[in-house]
Amino acid sequence: MKIFFSPASPFVRKCMVVAHELGIAERIEKLPSAAGPVKRDATIIPKNPLGQVPTFITDDGQVLFDSRVICEYLNAAQSGKLFPADGNERWARLTELALADGMTGAALLARYENVLRPEELRWPDWTEGQLAKVHTGLEWLETAAPSFGDRVDIGTIAFGCALGYMDFRFPSVDWRAEAPNSAKWFEAFNQRPSMQATLPRV
Repeated sequence: MKIFFSPASPFVRKCMVVAHELGIAERIEKLPSAAGPVKRDATIIPKNPLGQVPTFITDDGQVLFDSRVICEYLNAAQSGKLFPADGNERWARLTELALADGMTGAALLARYENVLRPEELRWPDWTEGQLAKVHTGLEWLETAAPSFGDRVDIGTIAFGCALGYMDFRFPSVDWRAEAPNSAKWFEAFNQRPSMQATLPRV
């Protein structure tokens, strides 16, 4: 198995956290990449027309993207329990995944605006609008987090990666002050070996 990898990507991280939780991280070869929203990585495009990470190659050569598909594939291939098989619990976990991914995607767009866009073209209202999605997501999470307990599934993994990305790229945003329940849950969840092994870096 292979994955086009970036150590700073929260979506790659989510896939690798899943792999660690399933005990197969060491079996996945990390292919270097330089994917970006403006300059795409030409080495990825033959496998994924979007030229994005994560892009995953199975042992039999099948190519999978994006992170949601990769995570579910890994779970299914290992007969894991990170995705409930059916029923209301499955839809609840997939909804959590969608919210966490939406928060992460909004944070990524805010970062691109303030790092990649030429300074004279930056639009503060855009950044504010994207980070507002993170804050309203936190409002939802603040109500839900006390019920998470010791759950380890695709929902909690996705939220862990979302909050970890905020710490990594937006250290000036004091999300813990507005979401103490979420902060308490994250403090414990972030100590899991899978989370520590995948801490983002430049």
